[in-house]
Amino acid sequence: MAETEDGHVDVVGMWVTEDGHIRQELLPDGRYDEARGDRASAYTGRYTVTGSHLEYVDDTGFTATGDIRDGVLYHEHLVLYRESNPS
Repeated sequence: MAETEDGHVDVVGMWVTEDGHIRQELLPDGRYDEARGDRASAYTGRYTVTGSHLEYVDDTGFTATGDIRDGVLYHEHLVLYRESNPS
């Protein structure tokens, strides 16, 4: 997993649960957009990265955390995998 210039893990991109039900896009501007099933933008907000730890603040004020371990995003009770770009 690549690091940014400041030593934090590069998390930008689409992260997806194994069954594809939850899709969390981490945007380069520090925002996220999470879809659940057919519900686009079910949750939106901002995130910050410190090393391999993420702090989320939903637009409604709800907070959550996540950690990247071995290329996998553990976000509260969810396990998300980085979606590969098609070649």
